[in-house]
Amino acid sequence: MLVDFNTLPETSRIWIYQASRSFTETEIEDIKQKLDVFIENWTAHGSDLQAGYEIKYKRFIVIALNQNLNTATGCSIDASVHFIQQLEKEYNVDLMDKMNVSYKQGEFIAYKPLNEFKQMAKQRAVSKNTIVFNNLVANKAEYLENWEVPASESWHSRFLN
Repeated sequence: MLVDFNTLPETSRIWIYQASRSFTETEIEDIKQKLDVFIENWTAHGSDLQAGYEIKYKRFIVIALNQNLNTATGCSIDASVHFIQQLEKEYNVDLMDKMNVSYKQGEFIAYKPLNEFKQMAKQRAVSKNTIVFNNLVANKAEYLENWEVPASESWHSRFLN
């Protein structure tokens, strides 16, 4: 059951998929339509899942699930992963690789392989104040508070001097 992302409780489980490139406005509209259909029909053992989504910075697909109503099961999580994999194929974009880092360079969102990010940290091209996206947040409250943070406040800090 599709609901407005903003109405979901802060305890809602979060999945963040970062794109290897920015989506175009046309792609975003298409992806929103596909997300609407997917989430509207997303179930766990035949029970509706109350979920919503948002697309941030033309790069991140954020799906939230109200687990107070029904929790995701292995099959429902598999269905969401399959859906994201279909988007990857259709739009020729990487959404599942967790070994990449997204961070802000001014208003621009940069996307680098983790090893390049580590090298940039050594060269001081990124610092503890660089705004990074912590895609490991687990729920909506963490997403709202700790997703977009200085590198010093994220797991990225281990690479900084």
